[in-house]
Amino acid sequence: MSCRPKWGICKMNQDLIQYLLRLGDSALIQGQRLCEWCGRAPALEEELALMNVGLDLVGQARNWLEYAAELANDGRDADHLAFRRDERAYRNLLLVEQPNGDFAVTVLKQFFYDAWHLAVLEGLTHSSDSRLQGIAAKAVKEVTYHLRRSSEWVERLGDGTEESHQRMLAAIPQLWRFTVELSDSDAVEQRLHAAGLIGDPQQIAAAWQQQVERTFDSATLPLPAPACHFYLSGRQGLHSEHLGLLLAEMQFLPRAYPDATW
Repeated sequence: MSCRPKWGICKMNQDLIQYLLRLGDSALIQGQRLCEWCGRAPALEEELALMNVGLDLVGQARNWLEYAAELANDGRDADHLAFRRDERAYRNLLLVEQPNGDFAVTVLKQFFYDAWHLAVLEGLTHSSDSRLQGIAAKAVKEVTYHLRRSSEWVERLGDGTEESHQRMLAAIPQLWRFTVELSDSDAVEQRLHAAGLIGDPQQIAAAWQQQVERTFDSATLPLPAPACHFYLSGRQGLHSEHLGLLLAEMQFLPRAYPDATW
């Protein structure tokens, strides 16, 4: 991979590895949360749909983590990154680690994530890095479906029965504060954008906001004021109490039998 004269290859790799971990960890944790609905979904069709979305995200996570492992070149592979890191080493969005709650919470969380995810992937399809571009081009097809499905559910529940509307109203304050990371960027993303590796963070934030506004309007749901920053940060490994519990379950077998083969 080439680099600009004022930006050393090591620093560029470090930034790109961090960004790949953010994408991979977020997809992996969201996929794990969706798989928790197995046997508990409100209808068989929804269980199959949730599992399919979850499997899509796990597959995308593998692609991002494999690339991160290759760049790090420290002996770890995608499985090691997924199952052998501790909580503070994860870089996923705070949103995706939150519990599923009822179906309204799950649907709204998926929608917030999908709207951001699609905008990020569309930006990556124009990356100067052919590997990023290729992974994103495949994932865009899957996430386009994910967003269509989750936005339709938000509209269906928000503008449905009185009970479904009230459940959506209750879900918004549970999740909204975590959306601050979906419309914010840091120095890592700004440097990667300047190098032509990722999309414009400001355009991604604007696309996310517009999608949320359109969907909430159709769903007859009130749009809250922009979320404020607070002390937690998934980018920095400062997570909520929920991630540790999720990882304890997800990582149990790989940690208990680290050299097992199937």
